[in-house]
Amino acid sequence: MLELRDVHTYYGDSYVLQGVSLKVGQGTVVALLGRNGMGKTTTICSIIGFTPPRRGSIIFRDQDIAHLPSYKIARMGMGLVPQGRRIFPSLSVEENLRMAERKVSGSRQWNLERVYESFPVLKDRSRQGGSLLSGGEQQMLAISRALMTSPTLLLMDEPSEGLSPLIVEEVGRIVSEVKESGMSILLVEQNLGMAMAVADYVYILSKGRVVYEGTPGELEKNETIRDTHLGLSA
Repeated sequence: MLELRDVHTYYGDSYVLQGVSLKVGQGTVVALLGRNGMGKTTTICSIIGFTPPRRGSIIFRDQDIAHLPSYKIARMGMGLVPQGRRIFPSLSVEENLRMAERKVSGSRQWNLERVYESFPVLKDRSRQGGSLLSGGEQQMLAISRALMTSPTLLLMDEPSEGLSPLIVEEVGRIVSEVKESGMSILLVEQNLGMAMAVADYVYILSKGRVVYEGTPGELEKNETIRDTHLGLSA
């Protein structure tokens, strides 16, 4: 579904991604972990086209998208849940959702009915403005808005950031539900417990490089890696 091959990305003269390679398989959840400032969000921005890499390939559905504009990448079937939610506060919940809807054929199609079934709180708030929602509700709206584009691959950048434990648990449930529908997910996440619970495979970034990859079970057993690169030990 997605493969990064030796991706190098800069912000001006700042060398951020220094040869990142990773893969996301069909229907899998891959978690991208690491401390703050290690290049996780830059990886997402490179994939979606906000910050194109200077070198390397980004293969999505058998096409190199490394230098395509973001709107073309999105039309190919890539959805984004950005860090910080970035909903439109002056629009209602339903308006936020309807503006993102994209018609596709078959079971991939997400529409208002399907979103409201998965997120009943949004149905109850459908006429409310985005600015009137709680932080958790805004995150549900950001996820739902991305799903309304009916993607084959969903990029999620820190979806549990700033949320209560109960809402974090709900986000984890949603990720699992979306995975069960056959969608592939690349999840950037600081909440290790949630990431390990939903991921099939994990990568750890440190200073713009992949320093570890393996299954959640393998990472769970590797206290040295967790302590060194995530600041966590048993």
